[in-house]
Amino acid sequence: MLSKELLEILACPKCKGDLIYDEENQWLICENCRLRYPIKDDIPIMIIEEAEKF
Repeated sequence: MLSKELLEILACPKCKGDLIYDEENQWLICENCRLRYPIKDDIPIMIIEEAEKF
């Protein structure tokens, strides 16, 4: 589980927009870019090339 403090400072690396935390599926979601970034072992992988389009 990601801390509230970390979630407040994280932004989409592509558009710098807000992210939505999908705790159940372990994703950080950017609705602007339509990308979701995986969270592996409680570490957000904020690399655009690692993100999935949805």
